[in-house]
Formats: sequence, C-alpha cells, structure tokens
Amino acid sequence: MTTADVTLSPAAARRIQAIGQAEGRPMMLRVAVEGGGCSGFQYQFDLVETVEADDVKVERDGAAALVDVVSLVMLKGSEIDFVDELAGAEFKIRNPNAKSSCGCGVSFSI
Repeated sequence: MTTADVTLSPAAARRIQAIGQAEGRPMMLRVAVEGGGCSGFQYQFDLVETVEADDVKVERDGAAALVDVVSLVMLKGSEIDFVDELAGAEFKIRNPNAKSSCGCGVSFSI
C-alpha cells in the first residue's frame, strides 16, 4: 500500500494546519479504524506530534495525516475531509469500501 491509497482534502489540510498554528506546534491527524460502533467499525481521530513505526504518512499542502498499516487496508481509496456544517465541524472519511454507515457517519460496515 502507498500513501496514494488515502488522500487528504484541501479542507482537511487547512484545518490540520490551523490546529497546529493554534497549538503553537506542528500537529498531525491520526486516523484509525477500530472494531465497534453501531455498524461494526468506527473511525478514531487523534491529534499527535509524533509518527509511530507502523504509520503511513499522507501529506498535502504542508499538513499530514497518519494511518496505521492495519487501518490502511480498510481505508484504501478513501479521502480524509473536514466539513463545517450547521450541525457541526468535524473530520470525515469518504470511504468507497463502506457498504453502509450509521447516521453519525463515524461507524461503518464493509
């Protein structure tokens, strides 16, 4: 798998950079897939400063997201995006592998 298997949208890149500027240090978005949620799997988002040994780094416009190699399999072809809507602002995954998802958009099945 390569970093081209997962992409970072311009909006997500801008948001990651804005968070880093607000924190006063570079931050990266860690994205993982875990078992659980109402549809079988759920996305986990964390802000981190360091890269782990099994991370794949996805970069755009000076911003970076990290995905572990196990999660990368389920995220193949996905885009990490950031949306700011009336209901709230959040990172979202546009995952072509997800057969269904719940209303919250964080839980999905393959």
